[in-house]
Amino acid sequence: MASRAIWKGQLRLSLVSIPIEIHSARNSGARVSFRQIHGPSGKPVHYEKVVQGVGPVENDDIMKGYETDDGEYVLLEPDEIDAIRLETKKTLELVQFVEASEIAPIWFDRPYYVVPTDDLAEDAYRVVRDALRKTNKAGLGQLTMRGKEYLCAIRPCGDGLLLETLHYEQDIRDADPLFSGIEDDASDDELLGVATELIEKKTAKFDASAFEDHYATALKDLIGRKMKSKKTRRTKADDDEKRPEAENVVDLMDALKKSLKDSKGKGGSTRRKKAS
Repeated sequence: MASRAIWKGQLRLSLVSIPIEIHSARNSGARVSFRQIHGPSGKPVHYEKVVQGVGPVENDDIMKGYETDDGEYVLLEPDEIDAIRLETKKTLELVQFVEASEIAPIWFDRPYYVVPTDDLAEDAYRVVRDALRKTNKAGLGQLTMRGKEYLCAIRPCGDGLLLETLHYEQDIRDADPLFSGIEDDASDDELLGVATELIEKKTAKFDASAFEDHYATALKDLIGRKMKSKKTRRTKADDDEKRPEAENVVDLMDALKKSLKDSKGKGGSTRRKKAS
């Protein structure tokens, strides 16, 4: 099954813009999923949006409500939310670069593949990929998708680029209250030596294929046996966005040189212009 882009727009490095698509790097179909079934009737369970005292309601009648401290809801129309103009809806600008190893694992959220939309965009795409690879840097920026603005890190991945959404600072819980009760005394030398030796013996290069989801395998085995059994109960259940036009990347070298010249003397500020 062909992968479907979940975001289409521009990857921007100063004056250079590259038409890209973003695809999920996670294989959601690899895991076993279930549908809730009403046992007595054998029919699928459906969910309705209901209001107390009113009953089922239409989607068109539903508004967004923000609950205030005094228990009231500030109502927002969908059009009012959609009207918020954010540059990051269609542009992912790399505004800062950091050492790839500088971002601790706790900040990473979800992985995505970044690909150029056409052959014309590949030249600029490869330049950004190779520059990140050569400097061992990750590019930071923000993009808006699915109604949220995400902090992102982009770094090389094989022949392409990997985008990983990052948590914002306020999303990460402070660990001090949880770890503060753990004594910071030195470990016993003998026990430490045994643990270190054990770790060294079990050290190897990372290979995800060496690990199996045993629970998923057991579930598939159970389902397979149930399908073969005649005693098993059974029941029967009753447009892409336009691709961004490729920009002319023939003058890529001139654009990069002009970007470098414009950035001299401005320092490493990452402050973005406020969206109008």
